[in-house]
Order: sequence, then C-alpha cells, then structure tokens
Amino acid sequence: MANIRLTSVCQAVGGYEKLIDENCKDKDLLALIKYIAEEDRAEKILENQKVLKLPIVRNGKQATVGYQPDVWKNWK
Repeated sequence: MANIRLTSVCQAVGGYEKLIDENCKDKDLLALIKYIAEEDRAEKILENQKVLKLPIVRNGKQATVGYQPDVWKNWK
C-alpha cells in the first residue's frame, strides 16, 4: 500500500528526483538511490525514508513536496 501511495505522489510531483532531499546527511545512500535502476528506486526510498524531502502533502491526486503553503491555499 505504501508503495502505491509513493508512486502516486511521485507521479503528481514529476518523478522520484523531486522527492529526494539533496541535503540529506547520508550522501552514500543518496548516491545509491539516484543511480539504482528505476524499478528498484521506490523500494529503496521506502526502506530509507530519511532521504525524502518533507513535508509531503497530498490532496486527492495532487501532491507537493517541501513547505509550499502558497500551493496548499489554492487547493479546493
């Protein structure tokens, strides 16, 4: 179930790259996630959620990553 939610957020924001926090402290993990095969990326992200940019906010099929109050106030 979590993988389905991650996939839908990924589609809403424009790809896995948008979910990743480039300032993550674990640079080795960050590099691994960036360069592994696309089909393995979701599972590795779910195993290591500390690489995610937060907050992740969903509104139906819409989603944002990071603090974006200007976007949220326009959601209905």
